[in-house]
Amino acid sequence: MDGFLDSAWPYFIALAPSVGVLFLFYLVIKNMIEGDRRERIAHAQWEAEHEKDTAAPRADQSPTE
Repeated sequence: MDGFLDSAWPYFIALAPSVGVLFLFYLVIKNMIEGDRRERIAHAQWEAEHEKDTAAPRADQSPTE
């Protein structure tokens, strides 16, 4: 068993940077997708508020305008 670990460590060490970059890539993509989802929700809420404001006549406008 000890011989296996001695011969496997160089492979683990060689793969560590790739695994680290893969982990960072995962974090970046995950945060981009979550940010996009939050932005779409915020935009939809803003549009709903904007449509609600423009649909109802304001008190300072007369109905003929």
